[in-house]
Amino acid sequence: MVDVAKWPLFSLMKPQERACIWKACVFGATGNEAIFITSDDEVYVLGLNCSSCLGTGDSQSTIVPKKLDFLSGRKVISISYGSGPHVLLATEDGELFAWGHNGYSQLGNGTTNQGLAPVLVSANLLNRKVVEVACGSHHSMALSELGEVFAWGYNNCGQVGNGSTATQPHPRRISLYLQTKMVVSIVCGQTWSMALVDNGEVYGWGYNGNGQLGVGHNSNQLSPCRLADLHGICVQQVVCGYAHSLALTDEGILYAWGSNTYGQLGTGNKSNQVFPVRIMSEKGRIVEVAACHSTHTSAAKTQSGQVYMWGQCRGQSIMLPHLTNFTCTDDVFACFATPSVMWRLLSKEFDDFLTVAQSVKKEFDNPETADLKFCVDGKYIHVHKAVLKIRCEHFRSMFQSHWNEDMKDVIEINQFSFPVYRSFLEFLYTDDVELPPEDAIGLLDLATSYCENRLKRLCQHIIKNGITVENAFTLLSAAVRYDAEDLEDFCFKFCVNHLTKVTQTDAFCQMDGDLLKAFICRASRCGAFKY
Repeated sequence: MVDVAKWPLFSLMKPQERACIWKACVFGATGNEAIFITSDDEVYVLGLNCSSCLGTGDSQSTIVPKKLDFLSGRKVISISYGSGPHVLLATEDGELFAWGHNGYSQLGNGTTNQGLAPVLVSANLLNRKVVEVACGSHHSMALSELGEVFAWGYNNCGQVGNGSTATQPHPRRISLYLQTKMVVSIVCGQTWSMALVDNGEVYGWGYNGNGQLGVGHNSNQLSPCRLADLHGICVQQVVCGYAHSLALTDEGILYAWGSNTYGQLGTGNKSNQVFPVRIMSEKGRIVEVAACHSTHTSAAKTQSGQVYMWGQCRGQSIMLPHLTNFTCTDDVFACFATPSVMWRLLSKEFDDFLTVAQSVKKEFDNPETADLKFCVDGKYIHVHKAVLKIRCEHFRSMFQSHWNEDMKDVIEINQFSFPVYRSFLEFLYTDDVELPPEDAIGLLDLATSYCENRLKRLCQHIIKNGITVENAFTLLSAAVRYDAEDLEDFCFKFCVNHLTKVTQTDAFCQMDGDLLKAFICRASRCGAFKY
């Protein structure tokens, strides 16, 4: 499953907050802007907000997610972004919204005024249901459910496909060579555009200085031009990088062409290609290919689940597809692309299954599936014997046939408090502990009794991070009692460093005589009482 925390922007969010993310898109010149949609169709943004690309109505950056109320409840199906950046968003109802940079009328509203908030793009799109959007550096495209392609914005190289190089201020249908075609997918490079037709044909137009149109030369094309070299081949996916293109056929064969400055074509050299060239022929059937107009990185996934990357990867030029340990192409762009952006609208619909670990975590304290209850302080905790036996040696021994507990449906626990014992059982399901330092002392006691060394280390970590003048001697006493030498040293040093204040606390006054004597002797040896 894709982990959005691999993108730095999302790593600041709490795990439970990230769990609510259903779709997401990280974009921007430095990968520092993001849009995400929650499972209840609320749209949030965060990041730098360059050119008001977050759509919040201002130009203020935000590290805390802000909700776009205007888009609340609308089911988002497609998002794309430019280099300004500007943003296009299409909904399930076929509506198209745009905001952000607008220096070349890429928002399609007929002006060059920056779009501070999402605005419905309606010119020439009335009664059209938009199903996909695509952005180049400063131009935009939209695909209707009827297979029509509309384009607008910057057109210095013919990337709008209207037969000229004049900027197009409103959406305009591309009729030349596509009028009778049923287009099923659209993509953009920085300054060129491509369309995939239902019969597997590929058309390209716009800038072609690196051969990225794949038509056999380096001349720009002001209107759609079919890739003749792919004639008779049924292409099912096309993607565009900064200046290169990739096409995947229905037989799992991969072709590449265009710029190869960073080895992004995967041919083993850095020579540009003006014709499509087959690559990865020895890797087996390819099922997905990935590229993004703001990077020089390429990625592909094979039928066996292997993920390869090549091109510019963390500053290195990888000229041949390199096998990674990733399970999806999205991770390549999170960890190795420059900038660290998303090549598509990431959706959990692609991988909405739960891993084994997630499934086990979800079942903790679930009375519907549990086969055992612990009763602590009169409260029940529902667990599964199998999980406890797998995760803990103490329970593995307990649930032997010669132990009475093996025959019980309810086990009474008297020596530990409810918060402590529940936290221990939850740890066996999740590997996580969330307790205040004072309760972590009790859990440390339990971990010591049950010989759970990792849990013991986690408790010590919690206690260290939560030490204060008021609780320092209490924590020191616990460390001594549970033979936690590292924690004892840490608490002792803290007490010495704050000696005047900690000696005035209730915990110090109530300290056991032997422990107090040992502390004073040790502190004296450290010179704590010298003036």
